[in-house]
Amino acid sequence: MPRRFFSLALVILVSLPALAGPALSDAVTVPRPPNGEYFGLYLKGQKVGYMFSGVTLSAAKDKVTAVTEIHFKAKVGPTATSERHMVETRVYESRPGGRLLSFVMDQKGDGGDQRLEGTATIAGITVVRKRPGKADETLKLPASKEVVEDADQARVALKRNAKVEGTITDSTDLEQYKVTTTLGGTEQRTLGGVKVVLKKVVTLSEKEKVPTDAFVDEQGRMLEVQYSPMMTALAEPPDKAKRVDLVEVFGLTRVTLPRPPGPEARQIPGSLRFVMSGLPEKFRVDSYRQKFVALDGDKVEVTLSAFEPKARKPRPLLDPNGGVNLKSTIVVEANDKDIKALAKTIAGTEKDAYTVAKKVNRWVNENMKKDYGASSDRASDVLRELKGDCTEHSLLAVALLRALGIPAKRVDGVVYLLNDDQVPALYWHEWVEAYVGEWTQLDPTFGQDVADATHFAVGEEANAEITPLIGSMKVLEVLPSPAPAPKALPVPKQ
Repeated sequence: MPRRFFSLALVILVSLPALAGPALSDAVTVPRPPNGEYFGLYLKGQKVGYMFSGVTLSAAKDKVTAVTEIHFKAKVGPTATSERHMVETRVYESRPGGRLLSFVMDQKGDGGDQRLEGTATIAGITVVRKRPGKADETLKLPASKEVVEDADQARVALKRNAKVEGTITDSTDLEQYKVTTTLGGTEQRTLGGVKVVLKKVVTLSEKEKVPTDAFVDEQGRMLEVQYSPMMTALAEPPDKAKRVDLVEVFGLTRVTLPRPPGPEARQIPGSLRFVMSGLPEKFRVDSYRQKFVALDGDKVEVTLSAFEPKARKPRPLLDPNGGVNLKSTIVVEANDKDIKALAKTIAGTEKDAYTVAKKVNRWVNENMKKDYGASSDRASDVLRELKGDCTEHSLLAVALLRALGIPAKRVDGVVYLLNDDQVPALYWHEWVEAYVGEWTQLDPTFGQDVADATHFAVGEEANAEITPLIGSMKVLEVLPSPAPAPKALPVPKQ
């Protein structure tokens, strides 16, 4: 779950020295701290990491180097610790509209170690992917639309007093996403007993879809970045920024329930009804599993249902969404030779897509070790390690399903769990949705061929769009539901 925040933080790349010159981009000439800036990263007021951002102009004044560093550290569960360190270095031409020339993206710790070395030309980007214990891999990407102004859209927008649009190459999937920054007016605050006027800018990535508010003072210092009501970056001295609270994120971010769901929520077919607040309208989209009824104020009644699919077709299948759910990517490596070989072994000669999906789901559940804090961000690494949390279970299952011609994607949301403290709650979780003639959901972490009705989906593919829901989404009442006949499943533990 914490890894969803990394892409959000990387959208805001700050700090350039204030050097002027007619041939230099606006990104170079705006005022800002000359030695970069450190930020403490806070989740619900608890320190979970830090961020550094700094940019320098070359001695010849023809290139700009932007560096962003993010470190995350927190407890996951009662004993495990998740720690992740990421450093990105991007080099641009320094002229106005200067193009991206190269990048190096280093990722270490939870999620696996990886180094991506990219060289950009007008024809395209060549990326060399380096991972411990694996041969180097060369990837060919389309030409980049990213320019030097995208390294600091916030201050460029303030300097121009206008909206800035651009592109960022994402370090997680190497896809290019449109990023837009607009002006948000001014706010007056008291800092150290002194009233200061801060200028607000709002940055929005088409990938994350979460508005990020940044506040800059008259000297060009970025003092605060709000990723959501519960996720904030605050400007701090380096030694303070690097001190973390080592909080337990599962308990910190869970949604407590006024009472446990009834047994019907654990049955197949089964259902769960509850009243909640803090769920924006854009998340209230009816589906075959989820229905919403608006109540007074911001309250909404939610009905979740779970049942086996009725439409069954042989594989391979066309993707109803145009092919994205069959795609092999740098993360979901459906074309990896080891994943393809394992998928073939699991499926055997079976052609029925749902039967194969259940075989994949059970294989992942039975062969992977549940190990929080020992995660991998790539499907091939998950297969090599065969351990991890719900993210790894779902990632490997989706890669195997796509390798077998079954459209599949990861689903993000919350699920009912009962931990050692016996507090009924919904915890952030990830599971799988597959198209087998119709869409159906499976949970490889808990070994459920049909994800039961306690699974409440709010997003897909580890997208940070759900970040604003953390801490704001509340269940006010658990409602009774009709109890079907089948026997209830046991409540899984975290």
